[in-house]
Amino acid sequence: MSEAGDFIDAALLRESSWQRAEEAQAQYGPGLGSYGSSVGAVRGTVRDALRRYRSLGRDDVTALSSELWEVPVFERRLAAVVLLQSSLALLDNSDLTRIEGFLRTARLRELADPLATDVVGPLIAGLDGQNRSRAETVLGRWLQDPDDWLRRAALMAPLRELRAGGGDWDRYRRQAGLAESGTPDDAGLVREAIAAVTSGMAK
Repeated sequence: MSEAGDFIDAALLRESSWQRAEEAQAQYGPGLGSYGSSVGAVRGTVRDALRRYRSLGRDDVTALSSELWEVPVFERRLAAVVLLQSSLALLDNSDLTRIEGFLRTARLRELADPLATDVVGPLIAGLDGQNRSRAETVLGRWLQDPDDWLRRAALMAPLRELRAGGGDWDRYRRQAGLAESGTPDDAGLVREAIAAVTSGMAK
């Protein structure tokens, strides 16, 4: 493990609580472990790591996010999300492939939704020209994917831009209709995402 990865993991373990870990384990199921660290501790740990390792560039950040995500522990994966949120200025459309892998294995709203709304959406909103077109092509592919979580992410991603008065609301509605009708949505994840964005636009 990298020095930065060791630092984050050790800090999260110091902030662990066996009571929170047991509660989280019951909530997340057997496929995902938990240290029992609070969300605040995760955010603080990532902030401290970025201060300690100021020289981290794009390749370092993306590699560290994969390193954290690789171990199926909730707090590590949340730290990967927070790391990407905190490093948006370094990311570009080519990083959507890595993020897609995270989304396919997240399987939790607490991980998938922040990835979509706080990483994918702002990343794409900050692009222009050919890079923006390429990123939107990726989202279009996600919208047609049989994986409910990936379709959900594609629908959640534009939320912040739409609420800020940007984006294309009519296009979003057309895409939402296609995503909802094209593939079975057994868990209601797609419908829930559309409802969340529609509700957000009404505020």
